Amino acid sequence: MARPKASGESRATGGLRSAGRRARWSREVGWFVVIGIASTVGQALLYWSLRGLWPPAVANLVSLLVLTVLNTEANRRLTFRHAAARPFRAHLGAGGLFLLGYLVTSGAVLAFKHVDPGAPRTAESLVLAATSVLVTVVRFAVLRWAVFRGPGRGDTEPSPRGAAASAG
Repeated sequence: MARPKASGESRATGGLRSAGRRARWSREVGWFVVIGIASTVGQALLYWSLRGLWPPAVANLVSLLVLTVLNTEANRRLTFRHAAARPFRAHLGAGGLFLLGYLVTSGAVLAFKHVDPGAPRTAESLVLAATSVLVTVVRFAVLRWAVFRGPGRGDTEPSPRGAAASAG
């Protein structure tokens, strides 16, 4: 049975927990957006340069692979830095997301090339970047709630009393 709370205790601690969750959420989204923009630009530039040498699917595979590794490590260190996930788990989870991202982005570029075979590489790169934005929303959700979950990643913060009891 739960202990009755003194008046105002639940409101004060609930407000602090809520503010902490909002601050963490804002920080995570902010870092994820910054890293995502840099990754999307990097992938589009790398794709555009590789596209002169290779067909669309191969250029996308190489550019996505390179940027996924860099993106995952940046998110592990900056966005989800307080998560308990080790590098192996983070990169393994990102590997599954890589496959999904590759299939979706390659499908979009190949469909675009089918509709407009004479389209320039810059147009292909724009289709790739736009599709990557959609994949990124799914990626954030999966990374946050599946890959980087665990102790310290729940949406409820431990109460100050619980934290003090476990520290001592």
